[in-house]
Amino acid sequence: MRRRRSKARRQEQHELDITAFLNLMVILVPFLLITAVFSRLAIIELSVPTSADGGDVMEEMLQLEVIVRGDVIEIGGRGGGLLTVLPRDEADGYDFAGLNTYLQRIKAEDPGRTAATVLLEPDVHYDVLVQVMDAVRLYEAEAEGAMVQAELFPDIAIGDAPLRTQES
Repeated sequence: MRRRRSKARRQEQHELDITAFLNLMVILVPFLLITAVFSRLAIIELSVPTSADGGDVMEEMLQLEVIVRGDVIEIGGRGGGLLTVLPRDEADGYDFAGLNTYLQRIKAEDPGRTAATVLLEPDVHYDVLVQVMDAVRLYEAEAEGAMVQAELFPDIAIGDAPLRTQES
């Protein structure tokens, strides 16, 4: 008889209390939905530079390249050579304002161009990449008495910088 009672106790069905879990879901689901929207707004679409063996030769000559090295920022064109060099100051760092100003002049000469390639040496910090991309993508301009952001080269491709030649 004792065996039957102990077996009956073990076979009793217990209901799971999922109230705490449901409370967590009520808070977590809206939070995740809201943050998903904000993270989508912060994404910049990038591409990888294409190889030199395919594509139009004229387009390659017009390809703007910004090469970030440990001590300088070089602005040039693929097939067109080096346009300018912006040295890094030890106290102030890279000249992002000078980069932005020079790119504004290039944009004024060719307003239809939207693509640029940012090439980095392996030891360049991520923060520098972000600041260079900001300088390449946008500039501040005054319109009707207010400061607005205007596009420079929004189609950015990133890659590894080529090795320096002996004469550099």
